[in-house]
Amino acid sequence: MSGPLTRRTPRNHSVLSWPRRLRGALSGVILLSAVALTAVPTALATPAAAADAPTVTTRYGQVRGATGETTHDYLGIPYAAPPVGDLRWKPPAAPERWTGVRDATAPGNPCMQANSSTPWGDLAGPGTPSEDCLYLNVHTPTARSVTKRPVMVWIHGGGFTIGSGAFYDGGNLATRGDTVVVTLNYRLGAFGYLAHEGLAGESPEGISGNYGLLDQQAALRWVRQNIAAFGGDPGNVTVFGESAGGGSVCQHLVSPRAAGLFDRAIAQSGCGFPLPTQESQQRTGASWAGSVGCADVACLRAKPAGELLTASTAPTARWVPNVDGRVLPLQIAEALESGRFHRVPVLQGTTADEGRLTVATTYDLAGRPLTAAGYPVAVRALYGDRADAILARYPLSDHGTPAEALGAVFTDSQFACLQSRTARLMAGHTRSYQYEFADRHSMDHLNLPVGFPLGAPHGSEIRYVFGGVSGTPAQNALAAKMLGYWTNFAHTGVPYAANAPRWNQYPKVQVLAPEAITASTTFPQDHKCDLWLPSDQARS
Repeated sequence: MSGPLTRRTPRNHSVLSWPRRLRGALSGVILLSAVALTAVPTALATPAAAADAPTVTTRYGQVRGATGETTHDYLGIPYAAPPVGDLRWKPPAAPERWTGVRDATAPGNPCMQANSSTPWGDLAGPGTPSEDCLYLNVHTPTARSVTKRPVMVWIHGGGFTIGSGAFYDGGNLATRGDTVVVTLNYRLGAFGYLAHEGLAGESPEGISGNYGLLDQQAALRWVRQNIAAFGGDPGNVTVFGESAGGGSVCQHLVSPRAAGLFDRAIAQSGCGFPLPTQESQQRTGASWAGSVGCADVACLRAKPAGELLTASTAPTARWVPNVDGRVLPLQIAEALESGRFHRVPVLQGTTADEGRLTVATTYDLAGRPLTAAGYPVAVRALYGDRADAILARYPLSDHGTPAEALGAVFTDSQFACLQSRTARLMAGHTRSYQYEFADRHSMDHLNLPVGFPLGAPHGSEIRYVFGGVSGTPAQNALAAKMLGYWTNFAHTGVPYAANAPRWNQYPKVQVLAPEAITASTTFPQDHKCDLWLPSDQARS
């Protein structure tokens, strides 16, 4: 799993090649997908008195958390040194030790990010975005256990530019799944993913960018070293995430530096996106540095964080991981096809209507609904000379509205087929389980002002996994089964749940709907993957 990437990233129609307007809309889907979770950060609950709260000893010092009705919650624990000053754009360093007992009843600062507040809530959670942000949260059941519990480490989404671990309350998941749940922050945007020749020159290995991924690996390393003190089993760690978090999970699967850091993986709506090379990202980074008046790294490090954050929202900015030959030796699909990945059991999947949220944020919620005349214009703008073939396979007559038609294009091209490919490639080497979340009324409770049904869009499964559903009896039952599938996968490496159908390995795809849970054998055909993948990769 080492060696430089020798071929250039092929031209593709992934989200990274979309016009900035639509790329921004997709990264912004967390504005709704995270809201769909409707989770209240544990930090906002009333904690127990400090004197009654549990105290745990970590490698770096003691922490005292808060006790709720069913969980002990330890918030804002540093897993790395603040990446400030000379540590800006450096791999994470170990945190300093402390004396006495550290208060762990409030989360640490969210990482630097543009304003993510919406009418539905602040997606960064409590605190002020800051460069001093490398903190994690641990949720453990209050019930005693004679054995160490499996550990589930959540990596949040948000297009690698927004979000925080504290927004997701792991309490239900910990209690109902008898697990220890960890959520974390990692550097975002320019602070987490700037690649620059000057940074590569500082690196003994000549690499730059990917600092956010290295943060996540540092958090996983902290879990291995410290989680036993919280009742967790360091020998049974499941890393899971959604959107950019799901993409990060698959990046760790192919990263040699993540070896031994986790035992199972769950990738929700994010595995398989092609990534830029370090060379191309360094060109982008140099251009961006010039836009703030800097020709070298010293100048960039001297800039105030707020100024860099403002500049990082420029239309030409692309803050994503890169294939650097070391942290990420290969493109995800290339590594999986050659078997050069950590062969742990993997559960992965997508939602049935991933792309409808992109359409909603780009059109309806922006005050200009997509029309029948605008549909082919949008497809031609995105896909160029392939547009006629795409429009022939996705005619308006097959869909209730133009928005649903474009949503289907986005769903299949950007999510369903890419993740179907990664599930197939993994199946040749390890246990591979694929799902499709298909509750077509999963976000009705939000009553969003859109002129088409959102269906089961990007991010809509999150609250089902975390136990945050309060819906119809059928939806509640589905959520209970999904929480069971996810947590029992963490326990055993096999997804199963009480009173739920058996989940078979790929090529069968578990379709998760309130009406029934079924196994599909036609997923690639249903999503027209022959159109979106090379012919040798579109098969079931």
